[in-house]
Amino acid sequence: MNDEQVTVIPLPQMLVSELAKLFTAQLFQIGETPISISSIVELFVSLLVVIFISRTLSNLLKQRVLVKVGLDEGNREAIAVIVRYASIALGILIVLQGIGFNLSSLAVVAGGLGVGIGFGVQDLTTNFVSGLTLLLDRPVKVGDYIELEGLSGTIKEVSIRSTIIKTNDDSSVIVPNSDMISSKIVNWSYDNSSLCLRIPVEVADDSDPLLVTEALLNTAYMESAVLYEPNPKVLFVEFGEDCFKFELLVWIGRPKEREIIRSSLNFAIEYNFRQQGIQLPANPRDLWLRNPEVLAPLLSKGETTPEDRADWRSLIPTINEESSQDLKDTTEQLSLTDSLRKVKYFENFNDLELRQLIEAGYRQRLQPGQILFRENDPGDAFYIILAGTVEVYVEKINKHLTNLEAGKFFGELSLMLAIPRTASVRGVEPTTLFAINKIGFQKLLKEEPELSEQIVQELSRNQEELVQRQQQLREMGLVDASEDDQNPVDWVRKRLKNLFNLTL
Repeated sequence: MNDEQVTVIPLPQMLVSELAKLFTAQLFQIGETPISISSIVELFVSLLVVIFISRTLSNLLKQRVLVKVGLDEGNREAIAVIVRYASIALGILIVLQGIGFNLSSLAVVAGGLGVGIGFGVQDLTTNFVSGLTLLLDRPVKVGDYIELEGLSGTIKEVSIRSTIIKTNDDSSVIVPNSDMISSKIVNWSYDNSSLCLRIPVEVADDSDPLLVTEALLNTAYMESAVLYEPNPKVLFVEFGEDCFKFELLVWIGRPKEREIIRSSLNFAIEYNFRQQGIQLPANPRDLWLRNPEVLAPLLSKGETTPEDRADWRSLIPTINEESSQDLKDTTEQLSLTDSLRKVKYFENFNDLELRQLIEAGYRQRLQPGQILFRENDPGDAFYIILAGTVEVYVEKINKHLTNLEAGKFFGELSLMLAIPRTASVRGVEPTTLFAINKIGFQKLLKEEPELSEQIVQELSRNQEELVQRQQQLREMGLVDASEDDQNPVDWVRKRLKNLFNLTL
């Protein structure tokens, strides 16, 4: 009889075999696809790889490729997010197909569970759809400065589920996308990044509105964060009780810093009002005495001693006469209103016309040695020196002509007749100029139609110079045939009409 041979399997090999059977054993079945532990592990690892690849692709697209294309931060972020989620969805389909899932059977199961799951993840689905709307429609985008129900901040990230807003105090607020879609949002960066600040101001009812307007505009131009375009404006809002109510409108390019800029403007307004002697409205208060009987001796008809009178005066708040005199002295400083009245074209302007003129212009700062314009440059602005000194010279022959100080004006003929500059101008010391460019001057002429005729009459007093200017422009080919005229006054009238689109 032959002995039977017995095969002995080593323990480690047997354990591996048993573990392999365990991992490959069917746990359950989805449609026609068996599910085992190994397929679940394979699915999990594959999904991690898909997520890693999608994130890497998204970051590479956002930080390298789209930057070179020149897209802004918001567009880059939106495209990168859409690509990331699209690549994840595509990767999941590929992984499921690769490990043997029957997608049609999976769809049947998902459809059966969809109704029940839909009620459980209703908010998640709403946020998901809202996120797609934000990314595709883009009412807001990364980098925009917004206000949402009292919350102000910059959008840092827009994902499928939520939006992250960085507030002004550097805290991060996570807002569900459904709130971003359903709520009213003020997007200060939608068309451009500029923001309008409104600064309400009240002054005493005996204040000069023209002086208040000038002080407020000076304040606006003192603040470096205020934009020169659009120009700051002053509104006379209403007549209050014992006060005049104004509003200073300024535009800034850094919305995130608006509260800091507002505070800076308030400080500057208070300072300028003190310098100009502009008083704030009185705040009357009733005086209530805890022990009025102590005043009876002082209010009696009898004689009072010096000591009593001293006690009585100590109860009455007095005005510092020395400080009051200081404020009066500051009002004698040279103002823009005084400078404008010295210009022969504006000397007959009333306060309302001067106010329009002030709002039509803007401030410009000039550093020592900085060139304002050169000879033969286009005559596109008229200047009044508010502070400092400029030098007028001929650059070609390096010849000094004159120095102009505060209160002087120049460049009016070049602006009014579009004549090239005949000399160069540069700063001698730190200088502040009041300038009116062609756009501001055109607006002024349309608001004050009679001004153009006043200018014509003023220019006609020196017809010899007009003839020289007209001949100069003819030689340069800058006189249009429709405006050319042998009479220099008629030529000026026609030229103003053509240059500024006037109806004379």
